[in-house]
Amino acid sequence: MEQSYAGKTAVITGAARGFGLAFGRALAERGAHVVLVDIDEPAVQEAAAAIRAEGGQATGIEGDVTDATRIDAIMEVAARHTGGIDILINNAGLHSHEYNKPMQELGVAKVRRLFDVNAMGQVTCTLAAVAHMRGREGASIVSIASAAAHLGRNAYGISKLAVAGLTVAFADELGSDGIRVNAISPGLILTDTIRAELPEATKVQARSLQMIPRFGEERDIVEAMLWLTGDKARFVTGEVLRVGGGMGAGV
Repeated sequence: MEQSYAGKTAVITGAARGFGLAFGRALAERGAHVVLVDIDEPAVQEAAAAIRAEGGQATGIEGDVTDATRIDAIMEVAARHTGGIDILINNAGLHSHEYNKPMQELGVAKVRRLFDVNAMGQVTCTLAAVAHMRGREGASIVSIASAAAHLGRNAYGISKLAVAGLTVAFADELGSDGIRVNAISPGLILTDTIRAELPEATKVQARSLQMIPRFGEERDIVEAMLWLTGDKARFVTGEVLRVGGGMGAGV
């Protein structure tokens, strides 16, 4: 495997499983030291151990993206590995079937929690990482939005629309610091969680909104992340890349 990320440190939130773990594996395979952050400490330690067993450099740290003090401390620790942070992937989010409901059904407390994690978590982690990313050649932030953001429907979709908006705002703020900021909007991707949680009828309905008639795979999102964080996207910032087989496409 080529070592295009050798000497770099990547911090990934929501990294114990799913996209987060897949991102960590891909970056570690390419030489990065990956710092996996997740609210589930046993799971994130297991994930980091698995990457180390595969020959990669990985550290697992327990952390809640809504806890600014804890996230500040995590970024300080992460920066010690190679003298700074080169990549931040804001992946942590509430996205289960539980939150794909109308706001009237969710109620105020759950809607607030949804936005605290999905939108404010992006703010908390980005602000904590910036001081450690300035001056790092190729510094890049990638946040995970959703195709649901472009459909303009329930609270989950609007929380991810906020992610898209924040991506553009941070790209504007941090461009002069040499930090690129982009986002990925995945469509329906058959991760283990989605396979287990979503009823088959819901999966079929979601696929009917696509232009490419197959379910997405984790590797589709991983490849998008590698492109956005790599040198080939060195002049790309403030963009939300839709990777959903055409779901939510529009002009």
